[in-house]
Amino acid sequence: MLKLSLYVNGESALRTFLKNFFRQETVLRAIKVALVVGPVLIIINHHDTLLNLEFTPPLYFKIFLTFLVPFCVSAYSSAQAYSADEGRERDM
Repeated sequence: MLKLSLYVNGESALRTFLKNFFRQETVLRAIKVALVVGPVLIIINHHDTLLNLEFTPPLYFKIFLTFLVPFCVSAYSSAQAYSADEGRERDM
């Protein structure tokens, strides 16, 4: 059963989530994921532009976002998992 709580170990759920989002191991894992997934997505999404060597500021921004998305997804899922673990430990 899904249990929604506003507090984990006396902290607000948002504070706990943000603490876990910026944990060193969370950030390092997210960087590794972004460095693997980002180039694959760039090749899939921008191969024609890259092959034509049409580098423009909007392309650089799109490439930045292409790395940012897998970073955020990985960090979010890790923070959620850490927060859930902390909630389970509190319930025991």
